[in-house]
Amino acid sequence: MKSFDLAGLSASDAYKLMRNVVTPRPIALVTTVDEAGVVNAAPFSFFNAIAFDPCMVVLGLEARPDGSPKDTSCNIRATREFVVNMVDRAMAEKMNLCSTPLPPGESEIPLSGFTTALSEQVAPPRIAEAPAVLECTRHTTLELGNRREIVVGEVKSIAVRDDLLLNEEKLHIDHAALDTIARLGANFYATSRDTFEMVRPDGR
Repeated sequence: MKSFDLAGLSASDAYKLMRNVVTPRPIALVTTVDEAGVVNAAPFSFFNAIAFDPCMVVLGLEARPDGSPKDTSCNIRATREFVVNMVDRAMAEKMNLCSTPLPPGESEIPLSGFTTALSEQVAPPRIAEAPAVLECTRHTTLELGNRREIVVGEVKSIAVRDDLLLNEEKLHIDHAALDTIARLGANFYATSRDTFEMVRPDGR
Protein backbone atom coordinates (compact mmCIF):
# COMPACT_ATOMS: atom_id res chain seq x y z
CA MET A 1 0.00 0.00 0.00
CA LYS A 2 1.41 3.38 -1.06
CA SER A 3 1.28 6.07 1.64
CA PHE A 4 1.16 9.81 0.88
CA ASP A 5 2.30 12.28 3.53
CA LEU A 6 -0.02 15.25 2.97
CA ALA A 7 2.55 17.59 4.47
CA GLY A 8 4.64 16.94 1.37
CA LEU A 9 1.84 17.59 -1.12
CA SER A 10 0.45 20.86 -2.38
CA ALA A 11 -3.05 21.75 -1.23
CA SER A 12 -4.45 21.01 -4.70
CA ASP A 13 -2.78 17.58 -4.86
CA ALA A 14 -3.99 16.69 -1.36
CA TYR A 15 -7.50 17.70 -2.43
CA LYS A 16 -7.31 15.54 -5.57
CA LEU A 17 -6.19 12.53 -3.56
CA MET A 18 -8.84 12.92 -0.90
CA ARG A 19 -11.72 13.50 -3.33
CA ASN A 20 -10.68 10.39 -5.26
CA VAL A 21 -10.65 8.23 -2.12
CA VAL A 22 -13.54 9.52 -0.02
CA THR A 23 -16.32 8.25 -2.26
CA PRO A 24 -19.14 8.19 -3.05
CA ARG A 25 -20.18 11.64 -1.81
CA PRO A 26 -23.81 12.78 -2.10
CA ILE A 27 -24.36 16.03 -3.94
CA ALA A 28 -26.16 18.98 -2.38
CA LEU A 29 -27.55 21.39 -4.96
CA VAL A 30 -27.88 24.35 -2.61
CA THR A 31 -30.28 27.18 -3.30
CA THR A 32 -29.97 30.49 -1.48
CA VAL A 33 -31.15 34.05 -2.06
CA ASP A 34 -29.18 37.26 -1.68
CA GLU A 35 -30.46 40.44 -0.09
CA ALA A 36 -31.74 41.59 -3.51
CA GLY A 37 -33.78 38.39 -3.91
CA VAL A 38 -31.55 36.81 -6.58
CA VAL A 39 -31.61 33.00 -6.42
CA ASN A 40 -28.27 31.22 -6.38
CA ALA A 41 -27.95 27.49 -7.11
CA ALA A 42 -24.63 25.73 -6.55
CA PRO A 43 -23.63 22.05 -6.22
CA PHE A 44 -21.39 20.80 -3.42
CA SER A 45 -20.14 17.26 -2.86
CA PHE A 46 -18.50 18.01 0.48
CA PHE A 47 -21.87 17.42 2.09
CA ASN A 48 -23.62 14.95 4.34
CA ALA A 49 -26.09 14.39 7.17
CA ILE A 50 -24.32 14.53 10.53
CA ALA A 51 -26.90 14.47 13.33
CA PHE A 52 -30.53 14.02 14.38
CA ASP A 53 -32.60 15.44 17.25
CA PRO A 54 -32.29 17.95 15.76
CA CYS A 55 -31.49 16.79 12.24
CA MET A 56 -28.40 18.55 10.88
CA VAL A 57 -26.38 18.58 7.68
CA VAL A 58 -22.92 19.91 6.90
CA LEU A 59 -21.62 21.74 3.84
CA GLY A 60 -17.99 22.33 2.93
CA LEU A 61 -17.84 25.63 1.02
CA GLU A 62 -14.70 26.65 -0.83
CA ALA A 63 -13.91 30.27 -1.65
CA ARG A 64 -13.37 31.61 -5.17
CA PRO A 65 -9.84 31.35 -6.63
CA ASP A 66 -9.14 34.94 -5.57
CA GLY A 67 -10.08 34.08 -1.97
CA SER A 68 -13.41 35.91 -1.93
CA PRO A 69 -16.43 33.98 -0.61
CA LYS A 70 -18.83 32.43 -3.09
CA ASP A 71 -22.43 33.57 -3.28
CA THR A 72 -23.62 30.56 -1.28
CA SER A 73 -21.40 31.52 1.66
CA CYS A 74 -22.40 35.18 1.51
CA ASN A 75 -26.11 34.41 1.23
CA ILE A 76 -26.15 31.92 4.11
CA ARG A 77 -24.33 34.39 6.33
CA ALA A 78 -26.73 37.19 5.38
CA THR A 79 -30.04 35.31 5.53
CA ARG A 80 -29.19 32.21 7.63
CA GLU A 81 -31.30 30.05 5.30
CA PHE A 82 -30.64 27.56 2.51
CA VAL A 83 -32.22 24.57 0.78
CA VAL A 84 -30.43 21.33 -0.02
CA ASN A 85 -31.91 19.86 -3.20
CA MET A 86 -30.96 16.21 -3.64
CA VAL A 87 -29.80 15.42 -7.17
CA ASP A 88 -31.06 12.44 -9.15
CA ARG A 89 -29.73 11.11 -12.45
CA ALA A 90 -32.28 13.08 -14.46
CA MET A 91 -30.96 16.33 -12.95
CA ALA A 92 -27.27 15.60 -13.46
CA GLU A 93 -26.55 17.68 -16.56
CA LYS A 94 -28.49 20.70 -15.30
CA MET A 95 -26.79 20.39 -11.90
CA ASN A 96 -23.42 20.44 -13.65
CA LEU A 97 -24.34 23.70 -15.42
CA CYS A 98 -24.89 25.26 -11.98
CA SER A 99 -21.14 24.89 -11.35
CA THR A 100 -20.41 27.36 -14.16
CA PRO A 101 -18.42 30.32 -12.76
CA LEU A 102 -20.72 33.35 -12.90
CA PRO A 103 -20.23 36.91 -11.65
CA PRO A 104 -21.41 37.52 -8.08
CA GLY A 105 -25.15 38.16 -7.93
CA GLU A 106 -25.97 36.35 -11.19
CA SER A 107 -28.38 33.42 -10.93
CA GLU A 108 -27.63 29.95 -12.28
CA ILE A 109 -31.34 29.14 -12.63
CA PRO A 110 -31.82 30.59 -16.17
CA LEU A 111 -28.55 29.00 -17.34
CA SER A 112 -29.44 25.55 -16.02
CA GLY A 113 -33.09 25.53 -17.02
CA PHE A 114 -34.24 24.39 -13.59
CA THR A 115 -37.65 25.41 -12.27
CA THR A 116 -38.04 26.86 -8.78
CA ALA A 117 -40.90 26.35 -6.34
CA LEU A 118 -41.76 27.97 -3.04
CA SER A 119 -40.32 26.40 0.09
CA GLU A 120 -42.45 25.75 3.17
CA GLN A 121 -40.36 27.30 5.96
CA VAL A 122 -37.49 29.27 4.42
CA ALA A 123 -37.17 32.02 1.83
CA PRO A 124 -34.84 30.29 -0.68
CA PRO A 125 -36.88 28.32 -3.19
CA ARG A 126 -36.68 24.64 -3.90
CA ILE A 127 -35.66 23.14 -7.22
CA ALA A 128 -38.95 21.73 -8.49
CA GLU A 129 -37.23 18.86 -10.32
CA ALA A 130 -35.50 17.57 -7.16
CA PRO A 131 -36.77 14.24 -5.78
CA ALA A 132 -36.26 15.42 -2.21
CA VAL A 133 -35.34 18.69 -0.52
CA LEU A 134 -34.14 19.73 2.93
CA GLU A 135 -35.03 23.23 4.11
CA CYS A 136 -32.35 24.45 6.50
CA THR A 137 -31.32 27.29 8.76
CA ARG A 138 -27.70 28.00 9.61
CA HIS A 139 -26.64 26.70 12.99
CA THR A 140 -22.88 27.31 12.86
CA THR A 141 -20.24 28.50 10.42
CA LEU A 142 -16.64 27.46 11.00
CA GLU A 143 -13.81 29.10 9.12
CA LEU A 144 -11.05 26.65 8.18
CA GLY A 145 -8.00 28.48 6.92
CA ASN A 146 -8.35 31.21 4.34
CA ARG A 147 -10.48 29.53 1.72
CA ARG A 148 -12.93 27.09 3.29
CA GLU A 149 -15.98 27.29 5.50
CA ILE A 150 -17.94 24.55 7.18
CA VAL A 151 -21.64 25.35 7.46
CA VAL A 152 -23.75 23.28 9.82
CA GLY A 153 -27.44 23.61 9.03
CA GLU A 154 -30.45 22.53 11.05
CA VAL A 155 -33.03 20.81 8.89
CA LYS A 156 -36.45 22.38 9.45
CA SER A 157 -38.44 20.54 6.79
CA ILE A 158 -37.99 17.60 4.42
CA ALA A 159 -40.10 17.23 1.30
CA VAL A 160 -40.16 14.03 -0.75
CA ARG A 161 -41.80 13.50 -4.14
CA ASP A 162 -45.10 11.62 -3.73
CA ASP A 163 -44.15 8.66 -5.91
CA LEU A 164 -41.10 7.94 -3.73
CA LEU A 165 -43.12 7.24 -0.58
CA LEU A 166 -43.54 3.47 -0.32
CA ASN A 167 -45.14 3.75 3.11
CA GLU A 168 -45.90 7.22 4.42
CA GLU A 169 -46.72 6.02 7.93
CA LYS A 170 -43.42 4.16 8.30
CA LEU A 171 -41.50 6.75 6.25
CA HIS A 172 -40.20 4.14 3.83
CA ILE A 173 -38.63 5.62 0.68
CA ASP A 174 -38.17 3.92 -2.68
CA HIS A 175 -34.40 4.32 -2.91
CA ALA A 176 -34.19 2.93 -6.44
CA ALA A 177 -36.70 5.49 -7.67
CA LEU A 178 -34.99 8.25 -5.65
CA ASP A 179 -32.04 7.58 -7.98
CA THR A 180 -29.65 10.02 -6.33
CA ILE A 181 -26.17 10.41 -7.77
CA ALA A 182 -22.86 10.79 -5.99
CA ARG A 183 -19.51 12.34 -6.80
CA LEU A 184 -16.51 10.13 -7.33
CA GLY A 185 -13.12 11.43 -8.42
CA ALA A 186 -12.55 14.20 -10.95
CA ASN A 187 -15.37 14.08 -13.52
CA PHE A 188 -16.87 10.76 -12.44
CA TYR A 189 -20.23 10.17 -10.79
CA ALA A 190 -22.19 7.15 -9.63
CA THR A 191 -25.85 6.33 -9.27
CA SER A 192 -27.36 4.69 -6.19
CA ARG A 193 -29.07 1.90 -8.11
CA ASP A 194 -26.50 -0.83 -7.42
CA THR A 195 -27.44 -1.76 -3.85
CA PHE A 196 -27.33 -4.71 -1.48
CA GLU A 197 -28.93 -5.40 1.88
CA MET A 198 -27.01 -6.23 5.07
CA VAL A 199 -28.70 -6.47 8.47
CA ARG A 200 -26.84 -5.05 11.46
CA PRO A 201 -25.77 -7.47 14.21
CA ASP A 202 -28.25 -5.86 16.62
CA GLY A 203 -31.05 -6.43 14.12
CA ARG A 204 -31.81 -2.75 13.54
